[in-house]
Amino acid sequence: MGISENIRAIKTELSDKVTLVAVSKTKSNEDILEAYNTGHRIFGENKVQEMTQKWETLPKDIQWHMIGHVQRNKVKYMAPFVSLIHGVDSLRLLVEIDKQAQKCDRTIPCLLQIHIAEEETKFGLDSQELEALLVAPEFKALKNVAITGLMGMATFTDNEAQVRKEFKNLKAIFDATKKQLPALEVLSMGMSGDYQIAIEEGSNMVRIGSSIFGSRNYN
Repeated sequence: MGISENIRAIKTELSDKVTLVAVSKTKSNEDILEAYNTGHRIFGENKVQEMTQKWETLPKDIQWHMIGHVQRNKVKYMAPFVSLIHGVDSLRLLVEIDKQAQKCDRTIPCLLQIHIAEEETKFGLDSQELEALLVAPEFKALKNVAITGLMGMATFTDNEAQVRKEFKNLKAIFDATKKQLPALEVLSMGMSGDYQIAIEEGSNMVRIGSSIFGSRNYN
């Protein structure tokens, strides 16, 4: 099946309560436009420079999600247009996003990334770091960021029980954090290989790339 057939099939499978982020990293403008022409508008990129180039050339009603690890010195390039930053894993990064958003007279929605995988390579806050961030005076002083949810990635493994346990853990953290931040709405977990499990465990935003666009192009 082609890109348009893939995205329609996945959307048919998802309920209205689950937001699909089509992960378009490394994909061409033509591939993105094929998905766009099905009516889809939310795309995810993992490199700020690539996302900025696509924003400059593709239709302006696309909502660009930054799903990769964010370096603070790159925030200024996406601050004018980014719709959601998924991978916020430090207070220093939040402070920089707040500063750049203020310059653009915007409030930028962000997700706090929580470390739930057993792999050391995954970024994210642990429970203690999350708790410390939420009570920090600098966090309470932020004016131009909106924490709208949490994000996490499960271990890359065929062990379904482990993946389910990690997603269940993130849902519990989400529920606990929502008591402190009642505005939390988004629980972003699940990718092409595990999004069905993630949805069963409470995800309402999934990031799907290869199941839509085919295998990833490596630059």
